[in-house]
Amino acid sequence: MSALDFLVELGTEELPPKALNTLAEAFLAGIDKGLQAAGLNYESKTVYAAPRRLAVLITALATQQPDRSINLDGPPRQAAFDADGNPTQAALGFAKKCGVDLSEIDQSGPKLRYSQSIAGKPTASLLPTIVEDSLNDLPIPKRMRWGARKEEFVRPTQWLVMLLGDQVIDCTILAQKAGRDSRGHRFHHPQSVRIGSPSSYLADLRAAYVLADADERREIISKRTEELATRQEGTAIVPPALLDEVTALVEWPVPLVCSFEERFLDVPQEALITTMQDNQKYFCLLDADGKLLPRFITVANIESKDPQQIIAGNEKVVRPRLTDAEFFFKQDKKQKLEDFNLRLQNVVFQEKLGSVYDKAERVSRLAAFIAARIGGNASWAARAGLLSKCDLATEMVGEFPEMQGVAGYYYALNDGEPEDVALALNEQYMPRGAGAELPSTLTGAAVAIADKLDTLVGIFGIGMLPTGSKDPYALRRAALGVLRILIEKQLDLDLNDAVAFAVDAFGSKVKAAGLNDSVLEFIFDRLRARYEDEGVDVATYLSVRALKPGSALDFDQRVQAVQAFRKLPEAAALAAVNKRVSNLLSKVEGSVPTVVEAKYFDNANEFSLYSAIQQADQAVQPMAASRQYSESLARLAALREPVDAFFEAVMVNAEDAKVRANRYALLARLRGLFLGVADISLLG
Repeated sequence: MSALDFLVELGTEELPPKALNTLAEAFLAGIDKGLQAAGLNYESKTVYAAPRRLAVLITALATQQPDRSINLDGPPRQAAFDADGNPTQAALGFAKKCGVDLSEIDQSGPKLRYSQSIAGKPTASLLPTIVEDSLNDLPIPKRMRWGARKEEFVRPTQWLVMLLGDQVIDCTILAQKAGRDSRGHRFHHPQSVRIGSPSSYLADLRAAYVLADADERREIISKRTEELATRQEGTAIVPPALLDEVTALVEWPVPLVCSFEERFLDVPQEALITTMQDNQKYFCLLDADGKLLPRFITVANIESKDPQQIIAGNEKVVRPRLTDAEFFFKQDKKQKLEDFNLRLQNVVFQEKLGSVYDKAERVSRLAAFIAARIGGNASWAARAGLLSKCDLATEMVGEFPEMQGVAGYYYALNDGEPEDVALALNEQYMPRGAGAELPSTLTGAAVAIADKLDTLVGIFGIGMLPTGSKDPYALRRAALGVLRILIEKQLDLDLNDAVAFAVDAFGSKVKAAGLNDSVLEFIFDRLRARYEDEGVDVATYLSVRALKPGSALDFDQRVQAVQAFRKLPEAAALAAVNKRVSNLLSKVEGSVPTVVEAKYFDNANEFSLYSAIQQADQAVQPMAASRQYSESLARLAALREPVDAFFEAVMVNAEDAKVRANRYALLARLRGLFLGVADISLLG
């Protein structure tokens, strides 16, 4: 069967840069899906995307759809004909469904069967529908219509190229009649570009100053930006999302170095970087110490004979934005950071929970409580908590919302606050996402935990629990943040106490009944997913959860110990024994006896187990006290032999009530040793 290359290119007005990659991948996926559904084989598929075009190249595409047959099974023969051999309604209905007379139905098998051979169509006749369906299925939230046309697309269409080999596919899609003429660069080559064949597509456009391959443009921008930054003795900040966006804005990328006045470096560099990246799509430069250089890189879409004009134009455009940032910074510094709290008394945090200032006061008290328990400075934490929301009322954060926390840090330093207090104003929002940076100071950790716990308790306390995908107050992220800070920074905080303190701080604003338990359950539930991601078995998590440790760090240490224990050869047997013991003890009427009396032993194996338990108890007590849980479980693994021997030789439910009670007490002691770490009966 013969095969030819296929090219489709849809030309448009400038496509939305942030969506270009998504549109391109969806276009390719749609065409691939259509080709597969039609049974058309090919060698390779590639998508090309530039500001004014989406294109797909398919190599060695079969030029003819293969013939195919369809087989439809009908009713069984005994249901298709009556005793006299006359067709029933079931048989007649099947024939009608197939659109043929009953005589054309195969009646030789156990069921009626209709087989039909369908001749394959030429690929050229199928491609218009495949392309059109793919374009219709693109993820476009809002389609637009232009002129008097009824067709809709993300942007007005301008041309359409569709070639199968050297031949144009005759069709009209989105108001564009297919041809072989594309268009070059708007300024360098505004006239049309004849595409000789699908394989010459990239070269034909390159000659017209268009690099249709987004990967090639991205590589040029990345490499050239790095070279220019090195020449300036700096390093370029190139966030992947910004690189993608700039790549989607240009057809012929030409990176250029521009500069701004050094006086702007007095402004917090985060504000300058934010405005240059977000508003102007520039790559900022940092020196070896991570400080902003008074230069940036812009990517022009033209190879100018006088690049200085483009540089001057960009410098002129950026100046007012940097001037705004400078103005806001100077205005804010005219008053103390603490004074901004007055404005926050009129800003609602949540209507039932009071103002943002009320929240800051609660966070202040809770942060001091937490700091005292994790080895931090309670007075610094209280101060940082009180100032934590002040910068929300500043001009800087009003103009640059991304500066919340960062602006507070600079203004606190300007006011002479301790470094830890200033840092905590930014660190309170950490971690800002999955895997993101954690607070570097204990003061920052205390405020970050306090802020998150205050939100969790408050929102839970008014019954606004997250449901499904709806979590407007980001409570899941807050809970995960608390856990990450405590576990990864090895901070031993009893969350039972911290949550209880937070509940008390709200007073009558929240429904306190059962609130502690529901908040703690929600927080520790988040650990389950965390451990699953780390490859920890859910049974391990549940074995620790059964003990309800209040400290996230303690919880994690127990989980790691149980994970290690499960690799020991004795683990499975001891888990099974714990399950058996748990079941036996659960059936005891009244309370389980606590005192073991040797005088009731009547079997050497009872003495052996009792002796082994006493020795193990002495060994693991200091381990448990210092949370050496792995060592503790490893020592308890030695109990397997005496435990197995006990169950082989001893009937626990003895007829004598005192002997029976004594054996229950012995098993309770055994189970208690393991419960010092986890409920390993849940591992079975």
